[in-house]
Amino acid sequence: MIGPLYARSLDGAAIEVEYADGRRHPLDATRWLEPIDGDEAMLARCTRPTLDVGSGPGRLTVALTRRGVAALGIDITPHAVRLTRRAGGLALCRDVFDRVPGSGRWSTVLLADGNIGIGGDPAALLRRMRELVRTGGEVVAEVAPPDTPSAVDRVRLRHGAATGAWFPWATVSLTDLPALGSSTGFMITHREESAGRWFAALR
Repeated sequence: MIGPLYARSLDGAAIEVEYADGRRHPLDATRWLEPIDGDEAMLARCTRPTLDVGSGPGRLTVALTRRGVAALGIDITPHAVRLTRRAGGLALCRDVFDRVPGSGRWSTVLLADGNIGIGGDPAALLRRMRELVRTGGEVVAEVAPPDTPSAVDRVRLRHGAATGAWFPWATVSLTDLPALGSSTGFMITHREESAGRWFAALR
């Protein structure tokens, strides 16, 4: 699980993502508190009830709410859920693989900010999305750029000498998404690049 160091990052602490092979890079979670260039590519596809999976501090959930779109964020970090609610969004502290309100009735499910990597098993996650979205509904996923190697890594968060538990996280390239979608019952119906970010719609 991502753990309490993620919550500290949301408050501005200098947290790093550490890979099992020794690589490290900063986790600037505060960037998720405000709109990010490219967000509109996802938001424009959300015109009916939308579930924001791994919603973090809720910038997309809140943006949809302000547009009059029924939106629910779910996240496993209580502090992130509190930040979403404080900003005016509706959010629950919930694992996507647990019971989720409205299962099978969501028009759109968002997997923003690379959240297709949740759990380190993108196929299992997309099969779960199939259970959450209504017939004819859409999953909007942010993915890695074309020809980026898809991978599953073991990572943990670090703050100085303090570390969290190891957990798996996946990277999925736009190039590999059609085969992944097909294996889980989805077709890619839309692809888009915006502000250097890549998005796809699966139906």
